[in-house]
Amino acid sequence: MKLQKKLYILILLLAALFFENNTYAQSFTETSPEKVGFSSERLEYLTKTFEGFVENDALPGSVILVARKGEIAYYKAFGKRDIEQNDPMERTDIFRIASQTKAIVSVGIMILQERGLLTISEPVGKYIPEFNKTTVAVPDENGGYTIEQAHRAITIRDLLTHTAGVGYGNGVAADKWKEAGIQGWYFADREEPILQTVKRMAKLPFDAQPGEKFVYGYSTDILGALIEVVSGQSLDAFLSENIFQPLGMNDTHFYLPKKKNDRLSVVYSATDTGIEKAPNPGAMVGQGAYIKGPRVSYSGGAGLLSTAFDYGRFLQMMLNEGELDGTRILSRKSVELMTVDHISNIKFPWDNGTGFGLGFSVVKNLGDRGTIGSVGEYGWGGAYHSSYWVDPSEELVVVYLTQVIPTKISEDHQKLPVLIYQAIID
Repeated sequence: MKLQKKLYILILLLAALFFENNTYAQSFTETSPEKVGFSSERLEYLTKTFEGFVENDALPGSVILVARKGEIAYYKAFGKRDIEQNDPMERTDIFRIASQTKAIVSVGIMILQERGLLTISEPVGKYIPEFNKTTVAVPDENGGYTIEQAHRAITIRDLLTHTAGVGYGNGVAADKWKEAGIQGWYFADREEPILQTVKRMAKLPFDAQPGEKFVYGYSTDILGALIEVVSGQSLDAFLSENIFQPLGMNDTHFYLPKKKNDRLSVVYSATDTGIEKAPNPGAMVGQGAYIKGPRVSYSGGAGLLSTAFDYGRFLQMMLNEGELDGTRILSRKSVELMTVDHISNIKFPWDNGTGFGLGFSVVKNLGDRGTIGSVGEYGWGGAYHSSYWVDPSEELVVVYLTQVIPTKISEDHQKLPVLIYQAIID
């Protein structure tokens, strides 16, 4: 009898443990807005506004995901995935996330640091020797330029903060970058592995001295190549093993599996006559080679495809200080380091009151920025007009995905945060 009682108690304990773990595993699921401090009625302003963008031919379609306190409060698709085929956008559709890739690769670097395989203060040349000596193009009085030796070695931290002086090949020495065939952020059609491309970059003149200026460009592509060297894996394999699989990001890829082709959102361009389908395959402004390309070059700066749900899980991991569903990707201290300003003595070129951390822009002064949000909010966006942010003080994650390049609309980006924050009622 005593044995039966002990077995019964053991079964109850195991059942309780199972249900506790099972409940925990169900985090980042949908809930009612009111449960996490939103008003369903006020969120209708968000819905009507983005329906209006589609009706007015300003956007082909989009997906918006808003999570708060670990649960999804708002998750809607708008418009069409493919206008010509009259195919409605679905929440599970896949998007080219372009520079949203950068945050994921930056996390990859921090994973390597936590494993003792590198430190971000080290020179890049320790791992990719071509970067031991680099040069900088300096404009002269005659409209030309001279080439100088870099004052110091580029560090991994320089790359994470975009202060390495590396642009997108359209700077002072654009002629040399054009001659080398390295301009713009698009790599999907290349048959050259990213490490080889990056080694060729190292021989070209950069746009500024290391540590002196915020220059947005190939820094994270260099970090992706660095991950390959240090880990001994392709960037694709490393990210899949260490981030995508552990977080259940099952629809995040550099190149799309054939069975998912019909979920890839079509790219559109804004023209004087409205929204038109971008060329196929095209290059930076086009459909891209993500389905039928050579599948050789893994761009750490702009190469990934993903869904709002997958990217939301990645951001929720960051908001949770490096952990999601019992799986730890980073330590709390690494997340803290990534999401504070690292460029206090360097002007961030686009938004007042904003700095830059290790892979994310960071809000430092809300009044200087002049738009709704919170101090400590961090995020970024992508070339196809997508954006995201994490607001730790509000326990908030936002993912906004669309596919328009070039675009003539900024109103959506201006209104999106207002329409989300105004719906918070707790």
